Amino acid sequence: MTARSDARTTPHTVAVIGAGYVGLPTAATLAHFGHSVVLAEHERSRLAALRSGRMPIVESGLDELVAECVASGTLSFTDSAVAAVSGAEFVFLCVPTPQSADGSADLSYVEAAAKEIAAALDPGTVVVNKSTVPVGSATMVEAVIGRPDICVVSNPEFLREGTAVLDSLNPDRIVVGADDPQAAAKVGALFAATGAPLMVTDATTSETIKYASNAFLATKLSFVNALAGLCEEVGADARDVLLGLGYDKRIGFEFLRPGPGWGGSCLPKDTRALLHIARGVGYDFALLAGAIASNDEQLSRVVSKVEVACGGTVDGATVAVWGLTFKANTDDRRDSPSLQICHRLGELGATVQAFDPTVEAEGEQPDDLLGLELRADPYEAATGARALVVLTEWDEFRWLDFSRVLAIMDEPCIVDARNLLDPAAVRRMGFRYSGIGRQ
Repeated sequence: MTARSDARTTPHTVAVIGAGYVGLPTAATLAHFGHSVVLAEHERSRLAALRSGRMPIVESGLDELVAECVASGTLSFTDSAVAAVSGAEFVFLCVPTPQSADGSADLSYVEAAAKEIAAALDPGTVVVNKSTVPVGSATMVEAVIGRPDICVVSNPEFLREGTAVLDSLNPDRIVVGADDPQAAAKVGALFAATGAPLMVTDATTSETIKYASNAFLATKLSFVNALAGLCEEVGADARDVLLGLGYDKRIGFEFLRPGPGWGGSCLPKDTRALLHIARGVGYDFALLAGAIASNDEQLSRVVSKVEVACGGTVDGATVAVWGLTFKANTDDRRDSPSLQICHRLGELGATVQAFDPTVEAEGEQPDDLLGLELRADPYEAATGARALVVLTEWDEFRWLDFSRVLAIMDEPCIVDARNLLDPAAVRRMGFRYSGIGRQ
């Protein structure tokens, strides 16, 4: 059932468990709509940052939205999930669901959160699965809570990192799944101020919609990257080819940008989880398996481009990398194609000098950055390099002094895996340029 949300919002008491990339924007958005929200976060450093007005994640507009809600009294923080749910009409579970070794989603955090709050829930509370969870998770949470007076509802998020606040305030749709349509409608009403279409369905369908959405987007990106490879072979300009595709209203321009491969916290995890689900019921989802394999091939193609730029091998070469996050305007490096490419270059014998605006060059190096030589600015990263690789589309990279970059590099080679730079302009300066699907 799909309907347009009523624009009127009746204030409710809400608890949100988990202040990550989903929980924090969700809590701030609900508080902005006038609900009384308590956000629970166990991690002390993250909670301390929130209480001091600093955002523990990079997300455009989030600091202003949180400050507004804290000042108005609609948003507060606690380190206790039990305290947060006391008196709450709705409880949103926004805890991590990382990928297991077999590709399935790890539900241990969801299960632990449900166990922790079960006894503290008021009768009639609606528990909302906001975390990305596999089919059947709502039933699992119901079983863990073990209370017939508590209803569990699925409400998947469709947020893009970097624009999560914009997406939360202006969603394309609100999807809610539950066996109890009235409980689902109540959850949808929390977001009435958005005016977005409300789709009420069963929990299994709701959970599948989330995975299907990300799997489709990943497949679209794999097609675009494969098409860019074809454009290179036949001498076509991928940017113009994709522009021609995007004007077709049936296709649209979203996710038509080739790059080093897709990554982040959602697409790799969700595509593999959906493939795991399909295999579990004996369904041969060859199309999705092909999209995943194509993405791995794209990473290899970018590494090959760097090898060619370095004269056929990167063994013993210094390679400069600009950008380590999986996309610009976020500090998220989970399943980042940039990092995967960096580590592959390192395994081939390259010294990788890397810069990213969200990564500190000094101090203790995180595990995912071990083996890389972090630099404080993009010029330091480019110093002495035989090739410069642009792996994240940070806009600031466009406006750097490329005459300075040219002077400090050992070889004037650029591999632009994001098609961020103007090929003609950098070539006029004396660089050898290689993009994705562009001559």
